[in-house]
Order: sequence, then structure tokens, then C-alpha cells
Amino acid sequence: MKRILVVGSGDVARRAIPWLARRMRVFALARRPEAAAELRALGAVPLRGDLDDRASLDRLAGVADAVLHFAPPPAEGDGDPRTARLLAALAKRRSLPQHLIYISTTGVYGDCAGAEVDETAPCRATTARALRRVDAERRLRAFGRRTGAVVGVLRAPGIYAADRLPLERLRRGDPVLAAADDVWTNHIHADDLARLALAALFRGRPGRVYNAVDDSRLKMADYFDAVADACGLPRPPRCRRAEIASRLSPLTLSFMSESRRLTNRRIHTELRARLRYPTVADALRALPAPTA
Repeated sequence: MKRILVVGSGDVARRAIPWLARRMRVFALARRPEAAAELRALGAVPLRGDLDDRASLDRLAGVADAVLHFAPPPAEGDGDPRTARLLAALAKRRSLPQHLIYISTTGVYGDCAGAEVDETAPCRATTARALRRVDAERRLRAFGRRTGAVVGVLRAPGIYAADRLPLERLRRGDPVLAAADDVWTNHIHADDLARLALAALFRGRPGRVYNAVDDSRLKMADYFDAVADACGLPRPPRCRRAEIASRLSPLTLSFMSESRRLTNRRIHTELRARLRYPTVADALRALPAPTA
């Protein structure tokens, strides 16, 4: 691989671009002029374009032999037209990308009632946002079968980092579920997700799905308690499910309606991943001590 295209240049992509830029020519799709300047500073060549504007994507055809697709679907709708437009643009020339890695969501599994889940489990998404991800995954894997491109899918859970912790929620005192109603959650540090995307790019198998999760085994309320303790904030109040419904947004409640414990054997055995933060506790220990 000599040329790589990054689509969706958010936080995780910006953690991966500097490593890539030292080894190959990196192009990055930029929707806004200010984003183009930031990407150039990281070592990427910005390409102006918008996944919601089909005509603006024509310049992507043939530009790279590998693609990192980190862009989310639209906030509404039944499918992911952004991924459809991207694939259509990439297919406009005979020089197709040989590798394509996509960051999806573990929400595609739906509620598993706390069961242990590996990548062979069926997709049983129930939320609209997860169904859009299922649509994107299907389009990408079909593209791989049709073109011979090595397509890999990383299913990521709650992404966190030092600057991506739920501190405002803790300061507001938003409640979490009582132990009797609590759900199992999964986590990955943003640095590790970027590293896993790179590992999948170079070591992933064709059409393979990977649970991009760390080794933590945490229920949701325990995660918030751990963050509160590490940051010197009060632990959130715990409430029964029937009581909490009137105090939180429908989006927040939707995350509290699914429980699963995802296994990550594949990222260790196939991608040979060494996580910088194997557990949430490891990452929280690395935070600066809270100030009084």
C-alpha cells in the first residue's frame, strides 16, 4: 500500500493519520475548509468533498489503493446513503482500492440480555442508528465480494479517551441504573481503536468482522462510578428503570436497553493487537490526579 484515503476525519482518524503519513501518502476527505487545514497539519492531503453531495466525490475514484472509512451514517433514514455514494465513487475507475476498513458499532447485535457475544452472532439491531450501520456493513462486504477488495469491519462500542469522558453528565448528577436493572457495556479507548483500524488494514482477513473492544468487564453504572472516582466527582445516583425513564433523553435510555459482553479473541489472535489500555481501569490510572 502506497496511497490511502481516509473518509470521516474525526477524532479516531486524527489519531491514525500521523502514523500513516510517516509511511505512505495519505489523502483525507474534508467537508469544511477549516478541517482541510487541520488535516494538512497532520500530514494528510485534504480532498474537498461531502458524502451528502454525490458530485463532490468524483475525485475519489482511483486516488488510493486503501480506504479507511470512519464516517457515520446520516442521523435519519433506514439505510446509509453516504456509504452507498462513497462506494459508487470508488467504483468509477478500474483502479479500485485493494483494502477497505470500516468502523461500525456493536449496536448491530441488539440486546443480548447480558450474554457473551462473538463475531459469529447474528445482527439483531433494533435502533434506527444501528440498522443504518447494518446497511453500511452489508454494502461494504458486498463491494468486497464483487471487486475482490479486502473489506474488514471493526464493531466498536463506547469510545472513550481523556477528553471523551462523561464528565458533564456526572456534574449534572444524571442518574444511572440500579444494580438490579443495570446492563453490561463494552469499551475501547480512541487510541486503541485507531491502532486496531491500522492492524485490520495490514493483517485483516477478507470480509472479516472484529469486535473492537477492550478486556474490561463492566456494567454501565460501574463505569460511571469508576470515571467519577478517577476525576474527583460525586458518583451518580442509582435509580430503578421505571424511575429513570422520566429523567433521561430517549437516546440515553436506548443505550440502557441493551446488555451484552463482547469477546475480543479475534483482535488478539488474528490482528495480534496489543492494546495500550487493556481495560478502562488502566486508562483511568493514566489520567492526571484530580485538582481540588
